[in-house]
Amino acid sequence: MLRFNFSKLAVIFALIICYGCNNSKEDAKKLTIGFSQTGVNDQWRKSMNESMQIQSDFNSDIDLKILDGKDNVEKQIEDIKQFIKEKVDVLIISPIKSKPITPFVNKAIEQGIPVLIVDRKIDGQNYTSYIGGDNIQIGKNAANYIASLNKNDDKKILEITGLKGSSPAKERHLGFKYVISAITNLSITHTIEGNWEANSIKEPLNTYLDKNKDIDYIFCHNDRMALGAWEILADKKLDKKIDVIGVDGLTGANGGIQLVKDKILKATIYYPTGGDEAIKTAIKIINGEKVAKKNILETIVIDSRNADIMSNQFDKIIQHQKDILKQQEKIKLQEETYTNQSNVLKIVFGLFILSIVLGIFSIYSGYNIKKKKQELEASNIEIKKQRNKIKKIATEAELSNEAKVNFFTGLSHEFKTPITLILSSIESLSDNKTIRDNNLTKDIRLIFNNSKRLLRLINQLLDFRKAEEHQFKLKASKVNLLEFSETIYEDFKYEAQKKDIKFTLETNNKDLEIYIDKNLIDKVYFNLLSNAFKFTPENGEITIKIEDHKNKDFINIYFKDTGIGIPRDDLDKVFKAFFRGTNNNKSSSGIGLLLSKEFIELHKGSIAVSSKLGTEFTIKLHKGSSHLSEDEIICETDVLETSVINFFNEDEDNVFNESSIADSQDNYVILIIEDNLDLIKFLKSKLSLNYEVHLSNGIDAIEKALDIIPDIIICDVNLPDKDGFTICEVLKNDLRTSHIPTIILTALESRDSYIKGLESGADLYLTKPFSFSVLSQSIKTTIYNREKLRYYFINNIHKINSQENFGSTEQDFIIQINNLIEDNIDNSNFSVEIMAENLNISRVQLYRKLKAILGVNVSDYILNTRLDKAKKLLKESSLSISEIAYATGFSSPNYFSTSFKSKFDTSPKQYRDT
Repeated sequence: MLRFNFSKLAVIFALIICYGCNNSKEDAKKLTIGFSQTGVNDQWRKSMNESMQIQSDFNSDIDLKILDGKDNVEKQIEDIKQFIKEKVDVLIISPIKSKPITPFVNKAIEQGIPVLIVDRKIDGQNYTSYIGGDNIQIGKNAANYIASLNKNDDKKILEITGLKGSSPAKERHLGFKYVISAITNLSITHTIEGNWEANSIKEPLNTYLDKNKDIDYIFCHNDRMALGAWEILADKKLDKKIDVIGVDGLTGANGGIQLVKDKILKATIYYPTGGDEAIKTAIKIINGEKVAKKNILETIVIDSRNADIMSNQFDKIIQHQKDILKQQEKIKLQEETYTNQSNVLKIVFGLFILSIVLGIFSIYSGYNIKKKKQELEASNIEIKKQRNKIKKIATEAELSNEAKVNFFTGLSHEFKTPITLILSSIESLSDNKTIRDNNLTKDIRLIFNNSKRLLRLINQLLDFRKAEEHQFKLKASKVNLLEFSETIYEDFKYEAQKKDIKFTLETNNKDLEIYIDKNLIDKVYFNLLSNAFKFTPENGEITIKIEDHKNKDFINIYFKDTGIGIPRDDLDKVFKAFFRGTNNNKSSSGIGLLLSKEFIELHKGSIAVSSKLGTEFTIKLHKGSSHLSEDEIICETDVLETSVINFFNEDEDNVFNESSIADSQDNYVILIIEDNLDLIKFLKSKLSLNYEVHLSNGIDAIEKALDIIPDIIICDVNLPDKDGFTICEVLKNDLRTSHIPTIILTALESRDSYIKGLESGADLYLTKPFSFSVLSQSIKTTIYNREKLRYYFINNIHKINSQENFGSTEQDFIIQINNLIEDNIDNSNFSVEIMAENLNISRVQLYRKLKAILGVNVSDYILNTRLDKAKKLLKESSLSISEIAYATGFSSPNYFSTSFKSKFDTSPKQYRDT
């Protein structure tokens, strides 16, 4: 016993002694930031590294590791691989070239490593954040500065760019060229490509100046090349005639600011290194803070007017940072001294406590611990048995309840398809002239109204499940309350006439408008009116009264009847699930009033009940929209779920019946994927009047879609092989069918199902039962939108090849085609078959897809692209017409001339001459 106690005390003593060591170990745990630098041969890169190191030194728990890529892409790739292998906390990359580095950035992101791109860019947007100057703006600033020096005189400019393939060089050139091209008295006469170093441009510049001395400005993409350009100018005695503008604007002996002060450069565009911002952003990511996707650093033109000011500011900043580092070193030494003293004090204090309790602990605790341990072990065994038993019972109960609820919900959903057929058939019967002539409209209306009631009861059961799982989301819109109430009032008017009930609707403000979710309030009206008619005898009265309180921010809606009333003892229970009044001998679901209360409270309102000579329900709703959040308000008026309240509206039927039918060869093709034979027959009979209809029961859906390439697909969710979401997702991800709009039909109304449908790529989501007129209009609208998209593509073909992003799969497809044609522009043997083979689709599928997107066949598209290229060459190049013909893939100059004249109404020679 004593040995056991002494061993425990020894462990406690050892823990106290090691407390200080543990603290130091915790302090030693640092987070690693890896930085893959392009190279450190130039002062700008060294300045970036220094600012990063200074910023990381401000955070003692950060370990910054910098690897020099030595301006070699293969070396930088190996550096990035090493950082990924080490699993650094944040990876910072300044890419030497965009394309080769991009796959390794993607690999780092896939492995969960945040990636910051600094200074230069990669292909695409798959990174955590970008930090750097706006290179396009830098080019614009340089051009605007030159323009400010010359208001009217014509000036010529020589541009010296950076390394080909690097994003700064490309973007600075674009920005500079964009501004210069808009200024009539400025022009870029020549461009020399460098590699950011002075030696790379001296020889080509020297050669150019031997032949062309008539230039006024040289714009260099960095200060090092600018200094090299000035040295060549000085050798040729041209340094006083030609002004040099550079980029970087570093301080120090060889920096751009000093070169401006020494009048070597006319100006330099300040390009911040972004080193300290990169470390700050990396620390934010490590701390779990949100960071912006793009962080663009500010730039400024530095010339003789502000060079001294900028130089002094940078010197002060650098000195200030050094002072802060010195202070931090002193604080760090003091913290280490304090930690050591604190650890010694804790150890002494622990030894003192141990010396006091050691005797007591060794004599008394052993016996009690052993006794308590035995009692706890026995109690623990019993608790585990009870816990396992309860867990087993709870699991069985949960599985049983879930199975029952799923069966109940699934069965309710199954009712919706036959009800859809019933309602749609009645809709067709209502148009039948024979039925109207024989006065059968009332009987049809009776069947129709009772079908609606059955549908409402099914929806009520499903709404109860939604309410239990809190799946309802308010979608309120501004509604005239009287007009809304009159619509539902008309639905119950026939019932009132049948039972000789006086049914009235009153209001003190006909123009009252409030924000409500029409679907939900419609269900509240239906539940309250259904109960009123159920329990009100013949010759009774039912009143709906809307009361607007002028000086208050709420309104009341009263539903009053002269029925059997509710017993006083039952009044506080009417809004509970499955409640049935003691005086109620009629069948009832017992959930209507519960749902009504739920829906009113979603509107931040209230509902109350009183009973005296009948029953009166009072609903209180707020005016305005201040009580609702932004995501609870919709801009457009929502459509009621019934979708058939105005079923016998003649105007809607006439619109549908007047639909024109095109010639069969021009009909749009629809593929219907549905396994319910009655529904698929009904849809085929209706849609065949206007469209070419193909059918699938779901088993061969994907194969059939790939075979016929339809214009639109209507797909059910519950299918025998794959569900509708899976079919939609497969077709949307297939190049051959990605452009086809898809309408999902389903009995599933949950928010999750709706989101899943959108995620699978569905263009529209309709729930059963649906009105055929709604489906018909949805098809027309979807096809119309597809035609608008086709028109947009046709009129923006050239933009597709630029950086503009339309955000669609069709854009990628057109880009692939354009790239293939561009790569084979001089290949006269390039054909539709070769293009289809490169795209990995059949010739027929290629023809159908391009026809669906652009409305042209593939051969014409290739020919038009060749002719547009030839037209550009005739205008801009000095090649002969025969050379242009072969360069654009025509087999002979005669064929080229014929094709050119056919498209442009002029021969190639006439076009060039004019």
